[in-house]
Amino acid sequence: MNKAILWDLDGTLLYTLQDLTNATNATLRAFGLPERSLEEIRTFVGNGAIQQMRRAAGGEPENFQEMMAYYRAYYPQHCNETTRPYDGILETAARLRAAGWRLAIVSNKPDNATKALWKTYFPTFDLALGEGPGLPRKPAPDMALRALELLDTPRENAVYIGDSEVDVATARAAGIPCISACWGYRSEGELLAAGAHRLCHSPAEVPDALEELLHGQ
Repeated sequence: MNKAILWDLDGTLLYTLQDLTNATNATLRAFGLPERSLEEIRTFVGNGAIQQMRRAAGGEPENFQEMMAYYRAYYPQHCNETTRPYDGILETAARLRAAGWRLAIVSNKPDNATKALWKTYFPTFDLALGEGPGLPRKPAPDMALRALELLDTPRENAVYIGDSEVDVATARAAGIPCISACWGYRSEGELLAAGAHRLCHSPAEVPDALEELLHGQ
């Protein structure tokens, strides 16, 4: 029977923070709003582009829909300028693939950017789903459950890996165990406060964590 890992993208598989910051600030500049720092953007990401831009803009100005259109056009064109896989991610993914795991990406990033980065960095993964029509943003479980359906994998044979409180909540809503990635955009303390139970501090720790989860340790 198939077994699958559902991976968050930003802050879990890929360091994307500088490109997200650049795209956010390009949008803010275009609409006459003050720019945000990298550390501010770090706290804004995780709930999708709309929430990210709403937080960056300090609310929803009257022209917010125009801002979102600008961001959605800008970011896919600049989503891979400083973005890179975290150290050890590609090696860990290859090891898991060789061990028979099916691998998928489920992200609140817009679907076109999600798929572009999937094809660039993780072509051996089975599929990638991003924010788009018909799939509510995480922490709604729909995206995770749709991925498992496409992978023909039952929930009891699945594990979710992500770096934020949104990921902890998504896994809980989908009824699958979660490994929280401490190398991403949230601190260990923030993850524990969100209800994380199994933490990994580097991608190299993931295979052992999966074994522990599979054997109920």
